[in-house]
Amino acid sequence: MTKSETAHPRHAGATRRRILDAALGEFSTHGFDGARVDRVAASAEVSKPMIYSYFGDKDALYKAALKEAYVQIRAGEREIATEHMDPEEAIRKLVRFTMEHFVQKPWFITMLNTENLRKGETVREIENVVEIQSTLIAQLRNILERGAAAGQFRTGIDPAELYVMMASLCFFPVSNRHTLRVVFEVPIDAAWLTRQAEEAGEMLVRYLRIDPGSETPKQTN
Repeated sequence: MTKSETAHPRHAGATRRRILDAALGEFSTHGFDGARVDRVAASAEVSKPMIYSYFGDKDALYKAALKEAYVQIRAGEREIATEHMDPEEAIRKLVRFTMEHFVQKPWFITMLNTENLRKGETVREIENVVEIQSTLIAQLRNILERGAAAGQFRTGIDPAELYVMMASLCFFPVSNRHTLRVVFEVPIDAAWLTRQAEEAGEMLVRYLRIDPGSETPKQTN
């Protein structure tokens, strides 16, 4: 038993945090099949029995790590006080955050890739995943409603579908940057991704804006 396992119970949260961080690194690097609980234990400086005590078996640990991936990105989005922002700036800010999150926490993308290869088998078992995601949908719905009320945005935009667009514009260049560099010779680096986030934000804002020329012209005799 390690020193961290004999510490006062108040350190239990820190131990759980280390295990989750180690699990995110392990599953995102090796995938579900290649991941080993032994390596998670070594990285977190705990014993395997301690991991089983906190989370359960490998399947349960993967489930907890996958949930944590969603929890972290949603928590970051909530820290952005979009309710006090101009609707257009709120959209741009969320796009910038999304790109930064994908870049700074690369395990998020690889965890999602792993789960999609597993056909969403585990995410279906996370009891409150819809509740976790609902905070983002409510945030986007508020932005869209405020934008429509101010005469800036069109009505009838589904917030979940808007997020799919937003995430796609940020996800693809990060997840495929290595092949894009070779196949298309796109110079994807930190500066390029920052510029891409700004352009993606502008694309979405223009998509949401009311088009003055979209009104149906009046029929003339």
